Amino acid sequence: METLDNPRRTPRNGVFSNGMEYATWGRGVKTLLFIQGGPGSAVPSGLLGGMFRREFDAYLAAGYTVWVVTRRRNMPALHTSADMADDYADLIAAEFGGRVDLVVAKSFGGMIGQYLAARHPGSFRHIAMVVTGAELSAWGKDLDHRMATAVAGGELSGAGTVLAEYVFPGPRTRWLRELLGHAVGRRVLGRSGCPAADVLTEARAEVAFDARAVLPFIRPPVLLLCGGRDAFFPREVAEETARLIPDCTLIIYERWGHVRAGVSRRIARDVLAFVRSR
Repeated sequence: METLDNPRRTPRNGVFSNGMEYATWGRGVKTLLFIQGGPGSAVPSGLLGGMFRREFDAYLAAGYTVWVVTRRRNMPALHTSADMADDYADLIAAEFGGRVDLVVAKSFGGMIGQYLAARHPGSFRHIAMVVTGAELSAWGKDLDHRMATAVAGGELSGAGTVLAEYVFPGPRTRWLRELLGHAVGRRVLGRSGCPAADVLTEARAEVAFDARAVLPFIRPPVLLLCGGRDAFFPREVAEETARLIPDCTLIIYERWGHVRAGVSRRIARDVLAFVRSR
């Protein structure tokens, strides 16, 4: 029976020599690199850390050590998703012996993952991309840009109000977002430790992102998992992304949006099934 100090429950935190921060769970012989969403990346802790860990239970039980690694700190202002993919590839080369067993890349992390797969296919054995696609919707670009701008301006309540729009979109729930804004901004964004300038850099990278030209050059098999009601990466974008990748298995969770699909424990089960099948 697991205890609270069991490595499957309590993360070990640190900073790699290149300044990328990490939290890691488990001591399995296989290595899983998790590339989180954005804009902004943080070492998960507290309530957020517990949510992350629950997502990883199935991977830990399957013998993986899970590494959540942030983006570089103090990135150049025009650092792109492709540049961030190069950062992760350099990290894998320097800290993981040149290859990890599995990459799971979610949302904005999945946008980075598309370039990692295209430019650095030897850096992993398997890759799964979760609630992502070749281009972010116009609504998603606007939302993330507003959130990043508020963070950069030190307006955590305003940023929290925008972040609540992920779950409660539309004019009818504006009152609820404003009610939750302060608490969400303080608890989720106020403790992230991610420099505000980096949040803006990632938002700019999201707005500029369009991977359609590079997707046909991805050679490894890819698992793409998306929500059928995802407003950030609509179904038609997910289907187009899958068509452009030469060897892509697409799973769509029909009734789920971006957040619901992204946190589901079905993700890990489907990823592990994909790995076993390959």
